[in-house]
Amino acid sequence: MSDDRTEIFIIPGRATTRTWQDFLAYRELFLFLVWRDVLVRYKQTVLGLAWCLLRPLLTMIVFSVVFGRLAGFPTEGGAPYPILVLAGLLPWQLFAGAVGDSSNSLIGNASLIAKVYFPRLIIPVSAVMVSLVDFAVSLATLIGLMFWYGYLPSWRIVALPLFLLMALLTALSLGLWASALSVKYRDFRFIVPFALQFGLYLSPVGFSSRVVPDEWLWLYTLNPLVGIIDGFRWALLQDAPPLYLPGLANAAALTVLIGIGGLLYFQRTEQRFADII
Repeated sequence: MSDDRTEIFIIPGRATTRTWQDFLAYRELFLFLVWRDVLVRYKQTVLGLAWCLLRPLLTMIVFSVVFGRLAGFPTEGGAPYPILVLAGLLPWQLFAGAVGDSSNSLIGNASLIAKVYFPRLIIPVSAVMVSLVDFAVSLATLIGLMFWYGYLPSWRIVALPLFLLMALLTALSLGLWASALSVKYRDFRFIVPFALQFGLYLSPVGFSSRVVPDEWLWLYTLNPLVGIIDGFRWALLQDAPPLYLPGLANAAALTVLIGIGGLLYFQRTEQRFADII
């Protein structure tokens, strides 16, 4: 009788070469953690998934009043200001939710890490994927609002998956850094929410990045979320201005650099997670 059991050997120094092989071998655990986190997020809540609808709508209303009515910021093309705001909220809330969840993911699964071996990369990646649930509801809300205003997207919406992938990779890149550092330095539980709140006002969520003077635009686009948010609006708003390609290039380059650094740091420290946590 054949023996179908799989033996796993933990060899120091092999983390880099075996990361993706182990990830594929434990793909069922990855899917289980994603499904578990989706259920836990809305368990015993009165409104359940309705929170995915209320949060972007309430934020959109506040930003539309503050930036659109009081500050008098211009919209992009002929898009109604609420649609401009909601199109910017889509990538921001996906990014902020993914980074926040992934930064606490290792600490939240401390008992699992301390008892069972599996590739630790599964935990922050699964936390990032959970944010797609909120994104799907927010996207449906935006499409409904566009029908309400009679302002429908053009063919450029086919590019939306590309910018969605960029937002996920940017969130995962920072999430790897934050999750690994949070194990050793628990202060990051407080630093990450503060940084995300601060970053909300540094990113063109409630306004168009076109209000930034041209001479400062290169510096402003060093924030990778600027290029991603502009990309979302370009894909969703039919008469949005052309993409600022240097800003998009900055977003892609920074995502790659932060992601490579985060993955290497995560792999270098994951062997000590069970001892520290």
